[in-house]
Amino acid sequence: MDLKGLETFIWVARLGGFRAAATRLNTTQPAISARIAQLESELGQRLFDRDNRKSSLTAKGLEALDFAERMMTLRNEMVRAVADKSAYRGLVRVGVAETIVHTWLSRLVERVHFLYPAISLEIEVETSINLRNRLVAFELDIAFLMGPVSAPSVTNLPLCSYPMAWAASPQLPLDWNTPLSLDSLAGWPIITFGRNTKPHIAIHEMFTMATGAPPRIFGNSSLSTVIRMTLDGIGIASIPPVVIARELEEGRLRLLTTQQDLPPLVFTASFPSNPDNHIAAAIAAMAQDIAASAR
Repeated sequence: MDLKGLETFIWVARLGGFRAAATRLNTTQPAISARIAQLESELGQRLFDRDNRKSSLTAKGLEALDFAERMMTLRNEMVRAVADKSAYRGLVRVGVAETIVHTWLSRLVERVHFLYPAISLEIEVETSINLRNRLVAFELDIAFLMGPVSAPSVTNLPLCSYPMAWAASPQLPLDWNTPLSLDSLAGWPIITFGRNTKPHIAIHEMFTMATGAPPRIFGNSSLSTVIRMTLDGIGIASIPPVVIARELEEGRLRLLTTQQDLPPLVFTASFPSNPDNHIAAAIAAMAQDIAASAR
């Protein structure tokens, strides 16, 4: 009974299917089926009830899962205690909100590569709501997102907080010397994060309560597009100043003084609380350190 077979068994049980486990373990569905068949042969027990859509644990499979998870936990504890960091191998799937990409992500990648040279990172940039959904579905090993993630299977570590501000092209005919009201801002399209994100929802509620009417919000999942649209004078951006530092320094964008502050963006490092996800926990600790030094 090898550990690879036990790991495969655990992931089929977690994800509910052979195909999903094959994707997670970066192998083929026939390979997953062969490992499970071998394990069932060694135990002399059927571990899964299979149908066309989902594989569910049998009573004996549920009992075996507890032992398998404990065996994998013991294996990982041995690796952490004894193995050199260069011995760690494998793929870590990292989900990242774009604000983090524009700030300190590259420094984290450099540190992970230095400390764990045999670990490969697969980085996916998504909105926080998509990252949350993929995290709880075990499609990501760790995510840096606007959190925390409210799920019993997820650990959340505080990461960083960035203030939000109003910014616009200096070409716009605005009163740059007077704090602007929400009524004044409502005369322009508001360019910000996409629908269903926390900033988008907060802006919609803020304007609706203050002016009695929802604003025109040009939501976008790409911060680079938000910046481009703001530079082109399409509207007023609600954006973290940290991601437009160059544009502000060069005078291509200016911050507005307003009568209403925006809530900050609060990020967490979130990862599934699996005993075999110790690399994600180590990366989360590194991210906390780098984010703190980047403030």
